[in-house]
Amino acid sequence: MGILNVTPDSFSDGGQFKTVDSALVQAEKLLASGVDFIDLGGQSTRPGALQISLEEEMNRVIPVLKALRSHFNIPVSIDTTRAAIAQAALEAGADLINDISGGTYDLDMFSTVARWGVPLILMHIRGTPETMQELTVYQDLLKEVEQFLQLQIQKALESGISKEHLILDSGIGFAKKSQQNIELLKQLGNLKSLGYPLLVGVSRKSFIGEILGQSRPDKRDWGTAAACTAAIAYGVDILRIHNVEAMYDVTRVADAIWRS
Repeated sequence: MGILNVTPDSFSDGGQFKTVDSALVQAEKLLASGVDFIDLGGQSTRPGALQISLEEEMNRVIPVLKALRSHFNIPVSIDTTRAAIAQAALEAGADLINDISGGTYDLDMFSTVARWGVPLILMHIRGTPETMQELTVYQDLLKEVEQFLQLQIQKALESGISKEHLILDSGIGFAKKSQQNIELLKQLGNLKSLGYPLLVGVSRKSFIGEILGQSRPDKRDWGTAAACTAAIAYGVDILRIHNVEAMYDVTRVADAIWRS
């Protein structure tokens, strides 16, 4: 999954692709690098990020999505927590929804996705991007992540979303400290036992920066490669990546070793 943030303030690439033309150039680069699908987002979810208005998110995402649909034949995921954005994006040709709140921010998200019959990615989080790093105390990290996901899975199924359309994300970097992120990566096999495809977003995250002593996100690709390799070894199915060109060969070799 190639990341296409049309935001001015995302932690790694904020402001780089906020126009339709620059987004199309990046999308073309992602395709040439071997991406399988694109995750388009207009709301930054970095730690401390404030929520923008519905109108602003709509204005950022929908024009780019329409341009992607007219230029490229590739599945597009919409990274949003708002049912209204999901609805508009699906009308404009989006293929799936990536909800970092796991369906907890907008009670209409499940019914919207069910009505369209598209896949939904459910991620674990506590609080909001603005508050989540103040909510990192767990009695049992893995158990609490599992319980959250199981509850949201049940709600999704009861809303009419088919089991085959659900994808799980443990929420690396969301309401977790660095060591907690590492522990979650080590325990991905347990989440795999829930019976759903797993997505992991480790790309350029701050826990990699802390390990490497590297404050610049764009200088964390080697660390990202190591984390992606571990994720594949532990059973992950989808990797959410900024620099697809750098990770494409890494993931193919890791697949050949652990997944073939």
